[in-house]
Amino acid sequence: MGLVDIIAKKLLIHFGTAKAVFRAKKKQLEKTECIGKYLINSILSTDALTRTEQELKWIEQEGINHLFYADIEYPMRLKQCEDAPLNLFYKGNIDWGKDKFISIVGTTKSTPFGKSFTDKLVKDLAPYNPVIVSGLAHGIDGAAHKAALKYGLKTIAVFAHGLDRVYPAAHANLAQTITTNGCLLSDYLSETTPLPQNFASRNRIVAGLSDATIVVESAAKGGSLITADIANSYNREVLQFLEILLKRMRKDVIT
Repeated sequence: MGLVDIIAKKLLIHFGTAKAVFRAKKKQLEKTECIGKYLINSILSTDALTRTEQELKWIEQEGINHLFYADIEYPMRLKQCEDAPLNLFYKGNIDWGKDKFISIVGTTKSTPFGKSFTDKLVKDLAPYNPVIVSGLAHGIDGAAHKAALKYGLKTIAVFAHGLDRVYPAAHANLAQTITTNGCLLSDYLSETTPLPQNFASRNRIVAGLSDATIVVESAAKGGSLITADIANSYNREVLQFLEILLKRMRKDVIT
């Protein structure tokens, strides 16, 4: 999604408005260096507009909010990222202009100590009233959302699919609770399957929304490290508390 969003923004700059892009003739589109034949055919097809109309009706029926990249309410931190989504869909309530957003991420195969650490971390952050951002996955993500709700903080769950489903399904009740003190967020249309590549793309939103990303526990090649790398590329703070603590503990045991 990130590359598509970059191209879409270039088209907006070139043509001025989204309406102008879809009204452009084939020859005009061909003169635009950033797109190829496949994307040109997609723009010229009526299928894209039909799908858009269907989605707009659906989000209205479901009470889902929509933010376009050019909207003044669009999250400023995310807008600063080159591959920021062109569209955001969210369900719940959130002040996008709030001054503190912190992402807490980690492995789905978390340890009891990792979950306990996450709870303590969020408790210690609570006096500063940040918004806690994570991905609703099993393990550390879920622990971060639950701790945020427990200590009265708003929390954002970023999806790797449309808002018409909850993945993992076991977090359906948690997702519903989040909408009462935060929001569910996605840049995907409804009926989008949660494919593996979507999660890596989703991570750019988790990283881009926040002033800092905290990795609690992670496998050597875990998705949370992808989020950390993305956050670092955005020149955001990246902290790896528990990983450092565990290394020190292991060293102490060995010595």
